[in-house]
Amino acid sequence: MHTVGELLRQWRHRRRLSQLDLAIAADVSARHVSLVETGKSNPSADMILRLADQLDVPLRERNRLLLAAGFAPRYTERPLDDDALSAARHAIARVLRAHEPYPALAFDRRWNIVMTNRAVEPFFADVDPDLLRPPINLVRLGLDPRGFASLVVNLADVRAVFRSRIRRQLAVAPDPELAALYEELLEPNAEDASSRSAESDVVIPMIIRIDGRELRLFSTITTFGTPMDITLHEVAIESYYPADAESAAFFEGSHSDVRAAALP
Repeated sequence: MHTVGELLRQWRHRRRLSQLDLAIAADVSARHVSLVETGKSNPSADMILRLADQLDVPLRERNRLLLAAGFAPRYTERPLDDDALSAARHAIARVLRAHEPYPALAFDRRWNIVMTNRAVEPFFADVDPDLLRPPINLVRLGLDPRGFASLVVNLADVRAVFRSRIRRQLAVAPDPELAALYEELLEPNAEDASSRSAESDVVIPMIIRIDGRELRLFSTITTFGTPMDITLHEVAIESYYPADAESAAFFEGSHSDVRAAALP
C-alpha cells in the first residue's frame, strides 16, 4: 500500500510538475512538499486537499489520499437515485428536457448512460437489445455494428473523437475499466490511419444516416461545478446540436413534444 507522500508524488509526476511548481501553486515551501513526499512530514487533511486541488486530483482519488494518511474520506459517493441527490437528479433532467427537440444524454466516468431525453429514443429503435441492457455504454453503443455504427457515415472520425477524449480522461485519472474499454474498441487500426486527426479540427460533426436522411450533429459537454459528491463529479451531460438547417428541421419537425426520460 502506498503512503500519502508516494501517491502525491505520483500525481505530481503525472501532471509534469516539479516540487517547486507545486509549492508555488499551493503557496507552501518546496522543502515542505519534499518532506511530505518522502514521509518525513505528516500532512494535515487540509494540506493534503490543498495539494490535491493544485494537482487536479479527482474526488475519488482525494479520498484515497486521505485514507493513506489515516484520515476519513471527505467525499461521499451515492447512487444517482439516492434521495440526497434528488435535486441534482432533477437538475440533470431539466437540462436534458430544455435541450429538446435535440438529443442529449448524461453518462458517468466510464461512459455508461444514466439518463437521456426523448429525442434520443429514435436512435435506439434498431439497436440490438443486448446493447441496451444496463449499464448501457455510450462508446460501445456508438462503435458496435449492432448499435449506432451502421448509422454513422463518418465512423472513423467519430472513433477518433472518442479516442482523443478517453486518452485525455485516462491521462487525468487512470482507470483500469476505462483502459480496458479503450483497448477493446479504440486501439488504432488501418481504417483510422486514413482518417483526419480529431485535434486538427475546430468541430468534427457526427454524420448519421436515419430515415433516408443524413443528419450532421456536433456536441458540447456540461459538468457540475464544484461538486462534493463523487457521483456528481463524474457525471457529464452531452448535448447534441444540428450542424445545418436540414438537420435542425428533422428534429424540430419530428420531436416537438418530447420529454426527459431516464433509461431503464
